[in-house]
Order: sequence, then structure tokens, then C-alpha cells
Amino acid sequence: MNENNLFDTPEQKEEHFNLYRVIFKYLIYWPWFVASVLVCVVAAFIYLRYQTPVYNITSAVLIKEDDPRTRAMQANSGALEALQSMGGLSMTSSFDNEVEILKSRTLIQKVVTRLGLYISTVEDRSFSYDRPLYKSAPVQVYLTPEEAGKLEGGAKLKMTYTPEGKLSVKAEYILNQEKQSEEKTFDALPAVLPTPVGVFSFTKNDSVAAPTKEVKLTTYISSPVAVAKGYASALTVDPTSKTTTIAKVNFQNSHKQRAVDFINTLVAFYNQDANDEKNEVAQKTADFIEDRIAIINRELGTTESQLADFKQKSGLTDLTTDAQLALQENSKYEQLRIENQTQIRLVEFLRDYINNPANADEVIPSNVGLQDQNLSTVIDHYNTLIIERKRLLRTSSENNPAVINMKTGIEAMRHSVQTTVASVLEGLRITKGNLDRQASKFEGRISNAPQQEKEFLTIARQQEIKAQLYIMLLQKREENAITLAATATNGRIIEQALPDKDPVAPKKKMFLLAALVLGLGIPVGIIYLIDLLKYKIENAEDVQKLTSVPLVAELPHCQKPAQGAIVVRENHNDIMEETFRGLRTNLMFMMESGEKVIMVSSTQPGEGKSFVAGNLAVSLALLGKKTLIVGMDIRKPGLNRVFNLSHREHGITNYLSDPEHTDLFALVQPSGIHTNLDILPGGAVPPNPTELVARPVLDHAIVQLKERYDYIILDTAPIGIVTDSAIVSRVADLCLYVCRAEVTPKVAYQYINELKAEKKFAKLATVINDIDMTKRKNSYGYGYGKKYGYGYGYGYGYGFQKNEK
Repeated sequence: MNENNLFDTPEQKEEHFNLYRVIFKYLIYWPWFVASVLVCVVAAFIYLRYQTPVYNITSAVLIKEDDPRTRAMQANSGALEALQSMGGLSMTSSFDNEVEILKSRTLIQKVVTRLGLYISTVEDRSFSYDRPLYKSAPVQVYLTPEEAGKLEGGAKLKMTYTPEGKLSVKAEYILNQEKQSEEKTFDALPAVLPTPVGVFSFTKNDSVAAPTKEVKLTTYISSPVAVAKGYASALTVDPTSKTTTIAKVNFQNSHKQRAVDFINTLVAFYNQDANDEKNEVAQKTADFIEDRIAIINRELGTTESQLADFKQKSGLTDLTTDAQLALQENSKYEQLRIENQTQIRLVEFLRDYINNPANADEVIPSNVGLQDQNLSTVIDHYNTLIIERKRLLRTSSENNPAVINMKTGIEAMRHSVQTTVASVLEGLRITKGNLDRQASKFEGRISNAPQQEKEFLTIARQQEIKAQLYIMLLQKREENAITLAATATNGRIIEQALPDKDPVAPKKKMFLLAALVLGLGIPVGIIYLIDLLKYKIENAEDVQKLTSVPLVAELPHCQKPAQGAIVVRENHNDIMEETFRGLRTNLMFMMESGEKVIMVSSTQPGEGKSFVAGNLAVSLALLGKKTLIVGMDIRKPGLNRVFNLSHREHGITNYLSDPEHTDLFALVQPSGIHTNLDILPGGAVPPNPTELVARPVLDHAIVQLKERYDYIILDTAPIGIVTDSAIVSRVADLCLYVCRAEVTPKVAYQYINELKAEKKFAKLATVINDIDMTKRKNSYGYGYGKKYGYGYGYGYGYGFQKNEK
């Protein structure tokens, strides 16, 4: 058989969904549903009682972006535009970068270490969840972050603290992948517990009142890195909209105050790191200015000493009027030469600083008095790239594509800075040559002045150059100091951290709803699974799903009489009489005029075909029809047990074996139940039953019997086991196929469908036998009946007989 089409029929009927039947099917098991729902709801309540509530804490942080003027300068830079066009530099949103930094694991780890969040203490409670204690535990436990970071799997400290100040500690930890523990009792605090994984210290919390009864505490110590990962997963930072730079901070934790402190400390560390990064350029500039001031101070002191010695030695007097006029004109160019020399020295200082390999990854001092705005702009842009690269390296590695692209841009910009410095220096030198030529004209006019005056002017000029440079550096130092002191924070809390009133987890309503659904679903699943695993028919609905053969009756289970198996009695209106009357009526509607032979068979032994055939014959006889029941199950005659006959040696087999010397009607016996009912037993069991029923003499016998009787009932062998019934079917007008509730397997209906498809019977009907109404569980399911053996290897054959219903 094809298992995929096990129950398909040639005329498969369309199934209709019956909502009432489905509801009633499950409603009959309402105690199961009530018990299941109660168990699931109680389990959910118990589960929720031992779950620590988690609260959501929200805050809003304003993140300040770069000055728009700085961005405009960067956008107008030719070198920057070239890098962007080549794809060498990515202008990522500054706000997005700040958000990623704010929720980075490195920054969170600093917060965890600062607040000691890698150490958490809870109060053990027997009939509720363990209450988390944050800064409110009567005993404070401490382990250094360095030692905590080396723990393999964390540490667990179970403590018992008494009102007298006595502390009992049991430390559990993992060492060399093995779980170990230590126990110790301290009479007073503070105390220390040295272990191979670190030294645990215990101190009394003076800010908490002493307990009035014994308190059980549990402290969990984990690696700050692991705790930071857990806190990072509970933290979300998202922009409030696309048009603002306000970040919405959400954090979930089991303790409200701990979460508030975490958010506030996180923003404080974020601002501190941002300020340190902003001040890096100013600090480098300050160091550069201090170095230059020290050098210029020494040079200026030397020059002033030379000037004083020269005046004392030479005894200078007033210059002549012509010399004064020449000096006035010459002084203008001398002033320009001084300014030019000052700029040359500054540019040379920057050139040496840039070309120094030690400063390859450092920012370039910018606020030192350069007059060339283009050079200052290029230096500022280069410093911005250096700072951005350092910030990226805090949260990523050198191999990050963004860092690699940034490094390429920095190298290109550094080359641009070097080129600009060389160009500015060359321009200043050209300007110096022009100034020297102009100044030489006026120097010629005073060539006749005393040599001492010329030397005086030379020394005075050097002294003035160094003095101006010294004053300028002092001014820049003060400006840079103001810049360091006036650095504004990068993030500002505009909404203080505020915890929600109700916890966000566990969601009690959702758990209770899930428990209710699960409580209803478990019985449904069990009932559905039980129905799915049933392989035997139970009711008419099962039969109607499996076959399109008409179902003409459903026979209930009944108590058989002490003798025989006839339950249909005259002048009685019990359930058995009514059901067989219904069966009789349906069969008479199916049979046409002149059709008299009804064949009764089944799939296997023990399904009650002889019982159905006998009682159907009695019902027809009670209708006033002359009826004969013939025992055609010649392998295992069953009519003798049904009608309680004493003589079994004579029957239809005698006639079929020797029709010429046997009188057919002499074998017929009165039933003793009704005058209209006669019985033709099967007779002795022949050695060749199949060949015997295949002879034409059977057809001749049926013809003779039809002349005397209105109806002939043939009680045949199980058609699913032996072929006798298929051979006998040629003389039958209708085949009544008997199935038994909780006995006949569903797969047997495939055989019934094949019989109908192959048209082996002129007319075919089926009946369900032995429906036990006392074990009825729903509108279509019934209890189990009995099982019987029947002949040969299946309990069917000679010498093996068992009462059959």
C-alpha cells in the first residue's frame, strides 16, 4: 500500500469544519484545563516572586559638536578636498562618533572601576528574590580591580552577619579550573581573608544602622571587563531626532540609585576624556613656548650685558642732525627687518619641530605668533586629524579601515604642512633680502658716523629683536594658559537620570498571560497528540473521514445473554432492538425489489460479524419476513455460538461436498427464536474450504433458497484474512461490512475503499459495532471493547475458538 495515500478514496468527500464538535471535544476535558491553568499560573507566580525586578533609567545628554567656523575652514582646505575626492578621508558625523564613545566598553569599564560595580551584594531571602544592596549593605567587601580582573570565573562570598558584629564567610572561587572554597569566622570588623586569588577585606558600613537580627548576604565579584560588557548590553544611547545633537540614554538595572550613579559618572568620565583630548594641543603649545622663553631669556641677558659694557667702554655722545635723519629712515626698515627676522626664527623653529622624527605623531604648536594665516590654518587642520586618530585608537585597532584612511590623510596633510612651511620660509627670506637692500642705502649715509655708534646700533638691534620675541612669547603663554583654563565640557546633562516607577522586567502581565496560554495549550496538545496516536476507529466521524462507503448503523455495546448472543427480542423497545431496526430499515432502502441475499463480513476476527448477522436475521424475522441465516464461515463456524445450537456436524458444507446425495432443505434447522427464522449451519470444517465455495453448486443452492425465503443472510469469514468471502460475494446482492470500535484499525478502511473502487460487490455498506456508551468521553469517542483471536496464525483455524461478539 502507498502510505501517502493510505486513506484516500476515489470519491473523497469534502470535510467541513464543525466548530461545535471541536469545542465540545475539548470542553469535556474541562477538569484538565482547570488543573493545567492553575498549575501554570501558580508556577508563574512562584517564578515572578523569585525574579529580581529590573528598572529602566532615562536621561538626556547634549553633545556639543565642533565650531561651525572650524568646519568651514576644514571644508575650504584644498588638501582636505583632494583627500575626500580620492576617498582617502571620511568625514563621519561628529555626533555619531561621540555617541559611540559614550557607550564604549573602555569608558564603561572606567565607571565600573570607579564605582566598584564589579562587586555586588544581595540580601538572601527565602520566600522572595534576593534584594540587591548598593551602598546599603551592613558589610562592605573590597577586592582590588587588578585582582578582580584575574579571577577565572568570578568569586562568590556567602556571609552571615549577626547583631553582635560577628561575621561568618564562605568564599567560593575557581583556581586552575577547579572550584575551591574557604570558610572563616571573624569576631569583629574590619577583617581580611587572604586567598590564592586575592585578599578580600571586610569593613562595617557606618552609614547603615546595625542589623537587629542575623542577616544573610551574598557578594558576587567579577572581572571589571566582564561587568563592563554586561553594563554595555544594558545601555542604549540614541539620538532624539535627526535635527538635534541630544542623545537619549537608557539604562536597565536592578537598583535605581546604582543606575543613576552609573549614568552621571559615565557622563563625567566622558567629559574628562574629551577635555583631555581638547587640551592636548594647548599643552604641547605651552611646552614649546616654555622652551623658547628659556632660550630667548638667556640670549637677551647676554645681549643686554654686551650693550652695557659697550656704552661704558665707548662713552657714546649725541649723533649729528644728518645722522639722526638717516637713522630715522633707516629705523623704519630696521623695524621691518626685526619683524621679518622674528617670523623667520618662528618658522625655522616650526620647521625643526616638524622634521624631528620624535614629533611624527604629535600635534604641532600653532598659537605662537605666526602672521601667515594659510600656514596657521594648515597646522590647525593637521592637529585636528591627529587628535581624531588618537580618539579612534582608543576604541579600535591600527588595522581598522577608518584608522588606516585617517593615517593616509595625516601623512598627506603633514607633507602639505612641510611644503607650506618651506614656502613661507622662502618668502620670508626673499622679503629679508629686499629689506636688507633698502636698509643698506641708509646705512651708507651714516658710514661716516663713528664706528662706535655703528657697533652700538648693532648690539641695540639684537637686544630689541630678542626683547620683542621674549615679550611676544610671554603674551602667547598667557593666552594659552587661558585656553587651558576655559575648556568647556563636551557633554551636558539636560535631563537628570530618572528611574521609571514600575519595573520593565520581569513583565508580570506577559508572564501570566503566557502561563494562561500555556495552561490551555498543554491539555489541547495532549488531547490532540492522543487523538493523533490513535490508530483504531472510535466513532462514525472516524469512519466518515476514512471512507465514502455508506455507514448504515452504529451498534452500542450490550450485555450478552447467558446462552447465545441474540439481543433482539420480540415486543421489546430497548436500544438494541431500535438500533437493529434502524440497520434493517437502511438495508431495505438500499436493496431493490428481488434482491434477497445479504452478505456479512469483516476485516479481521473478533469484530462481531456473526453477532450482527444473527441479530439482523432476527430483526427481519420479527418484521414478518421469512428469513434464513447461512453459516458461510466454514473455517470457523460462529452461528452455533450465536444461536446456542447443539448440533454442528450437519450444515452447508455437507451439501457443497455432495449435492447429489444431500437434501439442502433437510439441513435447515428452526431457530427456536421465531417461526420466520431458520438456520443453515456451516457444518463440519472441510479440508478445502476455498475450493468448496468456489464450486457452482453454491450458486444453485442460493437459487433454491431464494425461492422459499424473503431474505438470506450469509455469515462469511473475515474478508481481510481469507479469500473465501470474496468468492462467496458473487451470490450476494449486498455486503454488510462490520467494524468494531477500538478494535478495527483505521488502515483496514483502505481495504474497504479498494473493494468499492474495484466494484467487487454490487452494493457495499458498513456498520460500527460495540460502541460502549458507558465509557463515552465525548460526542464521538467511545471506550475499548474486547479482542479475540481468529484462526491460523491470527487465531483463526481449526480447534481454536473463542466467544465472539
